[in-house]
Amino acid sequence: MKKLINSPDTVLADALRGVAAAHPELSVDIENRLVVATEPRENRVAVISGGGTGHEPLHSGFVGPGMLDAACAGEIFTSPTPDQMLAAATRVDAGAGVLFIVKNYTGDVLNFEMAAELAADEGIETASVIVADDVAVEDSTWTAGRRGVGTTVIVEKIAGAAAAEGRTLAEVAAIAERVSKAGRSMGVALTSCTVPAVGHPSFDLPEDEMEVGVGIHGEPGRRRVPLEDARGIAHDIVTAIADDADFTGAPVIALLSGLGATPLIELYVIYADIADALSERGISVARVLVGDYITSLDMAGCSLTLVKADDEILRLWDAPVRTTALRWGL
Repeated sequence: MKKLINSPDTVLADALRGVAAAHPELSVDIENRLVVATEPRENRVAVISGGGTGHEPLHSGFVGPGMLDAACAGEIFTSPTPDQMLAAATRVDAGAGVLFIVKNYTGDVLNFEMAAELAADEGIETASVIVADDVAVEDSTWTAGRRGVGTTVIVEKIAGAAAAEGRTLAEVAAIAERVSKAGRSMGVALTSCTVPAVGHPSFDLPEDEMEVGVGIHGEPGRRRVPLEDARGIAHDIVTAIADDADFTGAPVIALLSGLGATPLIELYVIYADIADALSERGISVARVLVGDYITSLDMAGCSLTLVKADDEILRLWDAPVRTTALRWGL
């Protein structure tokens, strides 16, 4: 294992120290493993997300004006604790309530539920939205029901924009829930990933094979098949998503994310084929992001997310945002 780390035991703490050094505009609480926006939020709904690390820039890279108010960081591929989530809620609550955005993994769901109960005891009103958008499998190793993946990024952006407009907690939760239900994702892995504490690849994937529908923790996908070219992979993932939900008749937000070890040039190669496949199906892409947004350490591959939008969702997507990983309009 070759990694730019000091010790497998200190990766998260060391990374948070790096975030603090690189981004003084953020407040980094290393003890509680939190990244918090410093902008005032008087009488405004606060938006919090979080999960295991190893998926950067999710979630800490999306903290800032127009998106998240705080992110809770668990150890690599491990849920943060309810105490961390409560500490985040206490830090950012401004009297209008707190929205939790939760990826559908068993540990995350249970811990955020417990954090909501603890917050209620502290007089903090909360609401939660669970993202479960992975079309690959149901009831995987890590979760009951579908896994939460790329739609999480879009939910965080839309919820943050709605909160910035001064909407109530119920209103912010409603638009976040609508976006969550409108999103579908599918990923393909060309290699495994290596968790520092483990020291070797999470699974064996021969050079001439790929895992279709892989999870962001290295969970098995739908099937293992011979390696295809970009056009074939694009067809596979577009077909899987489009067969699961109707994305015609309305504009779509598309997010193509690398999984951590995929060069940007390869992402653009496959996005060209994805765009062709979407056009052939009559799916109109109104907004698109290509790059690393939700990753899996050093896994090679990509994940496509589509969210069926409308004028309101597009307007909130276009609203100003200033985070370390996503910014426009500010």
